[in-house]
Amino acid sequence: MELIKSNHGHGEVEMKLLIRLIIFTFLYYSFTLAQDDNMKKKSSGHPFLIKNEFVPGWAKKVVWYQIFPGRFRNGDPANDPTLESIKGAFPHDTTSPWKIHRWTSDWYELQPYEKKSRKDIWFNIQRRRYGGDLQGIIDKLDYLKDLGIGAIYLNPVFWSPSSHKYDAATYHHIDPYFGPDPDGDKKLIANETPDDPSTWVWTSADKLFLKLIEEVHNRQMKIIMDGVFNHMGINSWAFRDVAENQQESRYKDWFNITSWDDSVKGTTFQYKGWYGVKELPELKQNSDGIVDLPKKYIFNITKRWMDPDGNGNPSDGIDGWRLDVAFMIKHNFWKEWRKLVKSINAQAFLTAEIVDDIKILQTYLKGDEFDAVMNYNFLFTTAEYFIDDTTAISTSEFNEKLKELRDVLPPAVSYVQMNLFDSHDTQRLASHIVNRDKYKIRDWAKSFNLTKGSNPDYDTRKPDNDEIKLMKLMLIFQMTYVGAPYIYYGDEAGMWGANDPDCRKPMVWADMQYDTEVYLPDQTKKDPADSVFFNNDLFDFYKKLIRIRNNYEVLQLGEFNVLAISDELGIYVYERKYGKQKIIVALNKGKKKELVSLNINHKGFLKDLLNPNRKVRAAGGMIVFSIRPKEGRILLVDDSK
Repeated sequence: MELIKSNHGHGEVEMKLLIRLIIFTFLYYSFTLAQDDNMKKKSSGHPFLIKNEFVPGWAKKVVWYQIFPGRFRNGDPANDPTLESIKGAFPHDTTSPWKIHRWTSDWYELQPYEKKSRKDIWFNIQRRRYGGDLQGIIDKLDYLKDLGIGAIYLNPVFWSPSSHKYDAATYHHIDPYFGPDPDGDKKLIANETPDDPSTWVWTSADKLFLKLIEEVHNRQMKIIMDGVFNHMGINSWAFRDVAENQQESRYKDWFNITSWDDSVKGTTFQYKGWYGVKELPELKQNSDGIVDLPKKYIFNITKRWMDPDGNGNPSDGIDGWRLDVAFMIKHNFWKEWRKLVKSINAQAFLTAEIVDDIKILQTYLKGDEFDAVMNYNFLFTTAEYFIDDTTAISTSEFNEKLKELRDVLPPAVSYVQMNLFDSHDTQRLASHIVNRDKYKIRDWAKSFNLTKGSNPDYDTRKPDNDEIKLMKLMLIFQMTYVGAPYIYYGDEAGMWGANDPDCRKPMVWADMQYDTEVYLPDQTKKDPADSVFFNNDLFDFYKKLIRIRNNYEVLQLGEFNVLAISDELGIYVYERKYGKQKIIVALNKGKKKELVSLNINHKGFLKDLLNPNRKVRAAGGMIVFSIRPKEGRILLVDDSK
């Protein structure tokens, strides 16, 4: 037993007694709770022992990185968007002055050209384009490889006028302004019959996307696209034809048209948009999901991007899909579509955006629709434990919520769930911590607008050192828990921001000099101002944790067992076990340094993977170690010798 010194002012004898009292009190309390938990819980399952497993094996091993393409890196300024290219996107202003926005500018500062519109910051942010493109992603693949990323999820890259590109003009072409020759690409596309695949061409942007796939695969990484099949945009060739030709259009049955232009009846052209958003006309559905003609088109573009040369070898195609608002499309469509996807590439990964109760998620994750979901319930649960302070759930409640999330799903699914802390649809993790206790993100509908920068009560400042420390504690948990860790671009660089659109700031890079953030959304100045720079310390911490995750299969594939819980001290200890390898993770969410004592059948030292100089000795069937406040320890127990 090692003597852990304290700062409470006791003498050596009193200190030993105090330590023993703490150890045995904590040991009894934690062991009792852990034993009770182990008795009540089902086996978390071992992914390699599961029969009829339907998830791709590689998805258990990767760390995900989400890229918002237009805000990641401008690799080719020659292809930057034009004022004409944003026509059809909200807020539908193509007459006010406009220019490509400077990448490194103060986010809330209205630039001179924007002030001429006489509109507020929120109007102008929607008009901003920064020039991010595919070449920028290719240029930074080595950065992602160095970070340890195993798979990339791209927000939409199909042609559309908006910055977010969920209003697709087409599904079978990459946005020309993401490629090297926008004007040439548009001329090529104009000669096609859009719903006839035999007329489709490969544009320069399409070819650059295929190069991106190749470069990703050359680095032993995977890449998936965003499939937005519930709706298209008002610039889509099908919808434009309907708007122009009305009931005479060959695509009239693609969309939910509620009335036509009819001077006799006195009606005008009306249609259903996604959640009432007119820029996003919904595709029509019947009892089986999307109706035949748009369904056929979706199936054809699925083949195009998964096996581009059509030779039956999918190695030159994407490795899967992320499905936008998947809950809005009926189950039968997804069942049939999955069969197509898996027939092209049996190892393709299918994940969906479904923000709902886990009982609802269960219906999509039976092996006949999706392999996983973006795990927003992971976000909700970790926020309630780590981020909330005065309103936080206890360690026991945290453990029970995690157990419920694991137990309700097929065991293998838990290993491929995309465990995220934030995304393009949430406040960034750092800002979530800054605004702790204010809004409950589990109440998605209510909190969505409250976490925006337009809410005057939302604090848009930069996180301080203590808040970054809490962020690091959460990362330790994310990288050592069951499921695939998921990083939203820029979190590793120290980026912060409120919910959409503030979570979509241009990426902060080490080779750029950024303006200090001086302005608040209302255009007043804040005090103090916030310096913007690439956070090397945070990046190194991410890199270290990802390397640990990647180097030890036990963290990717191992079973999960709880070892100790203390609600009073804020201690959570668990193990990941795989064969003869075991890793013990101890987290201290509390405000004081604490001692942890565990029974363990091991001799010698345990290596602390986060801090190699802080070894822990196992003796007499137990280990005793200290853990600092808001920190964690990752202890390797290697019985392979």
